[in-house]
Amino acid sequence: MQNIVAIATLGCKVNQYESAVIRESFQKRGWEIVPFSSLARVYVINTCTVTRKTDYQSRQLIRRAQKQNPSATIIVTGCYAQISPEEIKKIKGVGYILGNSRKDNIIDLIYSYLNGNLPKILVDPIDQERKISASAAEGLFQQTRPPVKIQDGCNSACSYCIIPSARGKSRSKRPGAVIEEISHLANLGYKEAVLTGIHLGAYGLDLHPKASLLDLLRKLEEKRIINRIRISSIEPTEIGEELIDLVSVSKIICPHFHIALQSGDDKILKQMNRTYRAQFFSELIQKLNDKIPHLAVGIDVIAGFPGEREREFENTLELLKQIPFSYLHVFPFSRRPGTVAAELPDQIHGKIIRERCRILRDLGELKRKVYYQRFLNQKLDVLIEAKRDPASKLLKGFSRNYIPVLVRGKVDLVNSELRIKVEKIEGAKVFGTLIPH
Repeated sequence: MQNIVAIATLGCKVNQYESAVIRESFQKRGWEIVPFSSLARVYVINTCTVTRKTDYQSRQLIRRAQKQNPSATIIVTGCYAQISPEEIKKIKGVGYILGNSRKDNIIDLIYSYLNGNLPKILVDPIDQERKISASAAEGLFQQTRPPVKIQDGCNSACSYCIIPSARGKSRSKRPGAVIEEISHLANLGYKEAVLTGIHLGAYGLDLHPKASLLDLLRKLEEKRIINRIRISSIEPTEIGEELIDLVSVSKIICPHFHIALQSGDDKILKQMNRTYRAQFFSELIQKLNDKIPHLAVGIDVIAGFPGEREREFENTLELLKQIPFSYLHVFPFSRRPGTVAAELPDQIHGKIIRERCRILRDLGELKRKVYYQRFLNQKLDVLIEAKRDPASKLLKGFSRNYIPVLVRGKVDLVNSELRIKVEKIEGAKVFGTLIPH
């Protein structure tokens, strides 16, 4: 079989970015990139291990690739590969297992792999890694709004989280390299870049001289090399007054924060080793909404952390009912071996966790609808995505404040930022019409 590779990606925007780098490295060597459902000579699976579910999904992808082509070389990389290589090794069909620090040179290793000249497992101790990937994806993204990895790793020690063990210490890309990469994306025609990292708010603290996310955003605002900059997930304690003021007047930074709450109960927050309390979070959200027009706030919350009795859950629910936000990401607590929370007493039964997730998701959908209704008959600047809405077949795009809007139009509107009037809201779907120039 000729050189054909298929790549599957699970997990966060950092993984999406790294998979784009992997795709380009194969393409530059003349390999054909095909969908993961296709017959390929090599399958690369970029895994996630944030929950037991993502571990399971990773294993399913391995089995799917092996079934599609039993003679293919299957390479497993990413966070699950970093944490559990021996577990993956037992799965039928796995060719090679690469830790996170090996992603950059996967194409340089592939020919040795195909000749059987390297060990099955290449997983280095990630806690010793001090360099961030210097590679930059040069345009082979599968989305209209590409991620730009500016930071990797995490120095925090949240008691439920395995990711520091999978990603290592916080490390940052130099501001000049970030600006150069975004300039390149703008020259290729992209209209939005999403700044992403494992612990985005720690950006620049490891550099000499030190830098910061705020300083980087100020430079991007000054240069205006791209139409839109979006900030991915950030910790509440890292949203200071100066950042709020910058976003409130910015011409390019999208009015959108995705913030990790995790619990609205102070006792649970302390056991999670989070560095804030519920009152601080509530006041932050109110301040953000007061200062930034049309702001979108997304919130992460975990249901069923050990010791979360009915009272603690009700505290979280009540906090979320009281504060204004636009969408909610709900995660069931996942017991990850090697974390402090895995050994805590008072583990919550799965049935109770599932019911609490349902309650939280119902509240999230209600808040989403209320937020969308605020913009009925309003005008939004919407960046049209490459994929149409499967049900309506309409074009789909995202406003600067992260509202997905459906609109009639031809394919030549893709990757254009258009002024659209919101005409109708049906459930969680927002329909608009294009405003002529």
